[in-house]
Amino acid sequence: MKSWIIIAIWAMAVGAAHAADIPAVLHWVQRVEVSPRVSGIVQAVNVQVGDRVKKGEALLTLERRIYRDRAAESAARVARYRAEAREAARHYQRIKNLYDRTVISTSVLDSATMRNDRARAMLNEAKARLALDRQNLWDAVLRAPFDALVVARYAQPGESVVVELRPQPVMVLARSGEMAARFLLGAHRMRRLTVGQAVTVVVDGRRYPGKIRMLGLEPIAEKKGPRYPAAAVFATAGTLRAGMPAVVKLP
Repeated sequence: MKSWIIIAIWAMAVGAAHAADIPAVLHWVQRVEVSPRVSGIVQAVNVQVGDRVKKGEALLTLERRIYRDRAAESAARVARYRAEAREAARHYQRIKNLYDRTVISTSVLDSATMRNDRARAMLNEAKARLALDRQNLWDAVLRAPFDALVVARYAQPGESVVVELRPQPVMVLARSGEMAARFLLGAHRMRRLTVGQAVTVVVDGRRYPGKIRMLGLEPIAEKKGPRYPAAAVFATAGTLRAGMPAVVKLP
């Protein structure tokens, strides 16, 4: 709400040079706080504020030895249970063949069946544990969820990261390559616009082709009457900052 109030105050202060020139303020198209999915001690932070990162790029690494050891133990457990499951399956097949020839009793077959089922269950449980441990090992490295700009960094090497119901953020990312210009319009202008309509956004004298992304439905009260929030998005090549003033040129 504060951002819309700032836009409204600035619009009244500077006015519009042209009927179709609307004062606006830049915002991130997408801003997220990120944190690892597992707890641990920060081993390395690979980025600084202002860095541009690609999707999947490692941002932060926790100490991974404990997760690596757990994954190795789980892999060994899977290998052991796989061997036991194979032996149980062979034993069951031998007993089943003897039972089919009426050489042994039903109780012996039942015992072999239970052993075979138990061995398979233990193997499946071990596989599930291995998958979880490998996922935790992977999650000990925090990776960028999309191409982004590092807006803030809170973690330092040696600090503890504790994952709870609300994990503590270690940095803030904003989607790179695109920004939004937010502005306010009266009802008469809103009726002339549609989502996806082409507009021009001007920042520091540079013109950017953009499109209307959002047209609000609820007004923000002002002394001069209700005005509605709107936003236009545009591609950026350089580094623009949230909060910078802009002008949206409407058609």
